[in-house]
Amino acid sequence: MAAISGILLGTQLVLCVFIVIYFLQNVNTAQSGVKAPRSPEPCKELAAIEPLRKIKLNEPLSEKTRPASPDEIIGQESGMKALQSAVCGPYPQHVIIYGPPGCGKTAAARCILKQAKGFAPGAPFVELDGSILQYDERGIADPLIGSVHDPIYQGAGAFGKSGVPCPRPGAVTKAHGGILFIDEIGELSNPHMSKLLKVLEDRRVNLHSSYYSPFNGSIPGYVHDIFKNGFPADFRLIGATTRRPEDLPPALRSRCTEVFFRALNKNDLTQIAQNACDKTGMKSCETVPAQAARHAASGRDAVNIIQSAVSLANLENRKTLTVSDIEWAVSAGGYAEQPELRLGPGGRIGAVNALAGGTGAVVEIESAVTKSICPVNGTLTLTGLPEESVKTALTVLRGFCVNPADFDIHINVPGVSAEGPGLGAAVFVSLYSAVTRTQLPNRMVIMGEVTVKGRIAAVKNPDAMLEAAREAGADTALIPRANYNPSRHAAFPGIKIIPIETAEQLLAAVFGIKTDMRLDITPRHVV
Repeated sequence: MAAISGILLGTQLVLCVFIVIYFLQNVNTAQSGVKAPRSPEPCKELAAIEPLRKIKLNEPLSEKTRPASPDEIIGQESGMKALQSAVCGPYPQHVIIYGPPGCGKTAAARCILKQAKGFAPGAPFVELDGSILQYDERGIADPLIGSVHDPIYQGAGAFGKSGVPCPRPGAVTKAHGGILFIDEIGELSNPHMSKLLKVLEDRRVNLHSSYYSPFNGSIPGYVHDIFKNGFPADFRLIGATTRRPEDLPPALRSRCTEVFFRALNKNDLTQIAQNACDKTGMKSCETVPAQAARHAASGRDAVNIIQSAVSLANLENRKTLTVSDIEWAVSAGGYAEQPELRLGPGGRIGAVNALAGGTGAVVEIESAVTKSICPVNGTLTLTGLPEESVKTALTVLRGFCVNPADFDIHINVPGVSAEGPGLGAAVFVSLYSAVTRTQLPNRMVIMGEVTVKGRIAAVKNPDAMLEAAREAGADTALIPRANYNPSRHAAFPGIKIIPIETAEQLLAAVFGIKTDMRLDITPRHVV
């Protein structure tokens, strides 16, 4: 009996030792928060992925023609100078770049880090697209700001099994010490925009989790540090958008320097098309780049037209690109010939040339006014023009004793869609001309926002719009006095620049009449 009791006692002691060892191992694993995988990654999956990485198609022409330095960006000399001034100095700033699609905003942002002096060597450049960034209200998926993966969510891994919240950095932390570029920043969701503003202010990401406790000894030290001090996020933001400045939150705009890229003109698009031809190594007729530019609305369009034409020539084993190839590419791609406004002598009733801040180009605004069959019930039809600019112009017109409700009014911008409050002064002049049957000079352009009190307010980026006016053949430009700079505007030879402050001054400059806001238009002046 004594022998059997000894054997049982020994067995119990051995079992106790195994239980204690097992318990200690589990405690150490929980404290470390990391559990080593039981088996290596299956070789079968890895073997299937490796060959895929070795397969590469020919580089698209759009990639070959992408600018590699700021000097290669075409048509944005003024915008690039402003961008370099904001980012490449010793105190780099946050920047928002405005401009139409395909004008070089993204290429400029990618090139600018190479010239920046306020960043350490090898500073990161992180690029995101604001239109596709996902946002999860639970906070477990936020590629922009960063997230906390709480233990209750599937996929928490070893952290979840040990009850530890898992913090994960986002793009703002990956860009720490460098540049974060957000394309289409105007498309960010409201929660994302609010979080981004907080990060720009604090220069760090503060994380929160109901599962975190500073007294939990099983949480690793670096996780404690992250929840206490946050993820570092000291970077410079470059955002690009096709939206208008007033469409973005004022809080974001106040933290950023605003840079404006203009719409590319025909000469710019011809040069881009020529560069694309040169990159292909294929010979081309002299008129090929200009023919492609005639149908391109952006630099991206110009490259795509050349790429389609080159593909056709290669299929037919030809080494020279012809105008016929461009015409085929234009037809197959459904490209329409782009209108080019060239200002000549003469003038028309109700047709005025405006400088559109949204596109940075000269656009024509035409108004047709007829007496309404039903007084005080006139109709208003707009084509290619925002309603807010027109409503303010109509209010100012009422100040000159004209009731727009007595008329059927149709205002049109042929060929394009123009945006921005800076069109208000031109809309007012167009309406006045149509109502009074007074002819407008054809080589005059007008910019400026008109207020309900008849004041002409300043616009953004006037110099780029004046350059567009000069290229279109304008000889006179009416601009808000707040935008007028005699010394700087002397750099626009051939254009007479007239500063204006009020609607009365505007009428005096355009029609040569002096009046106040109680002008009486007699029936003989009305259609």
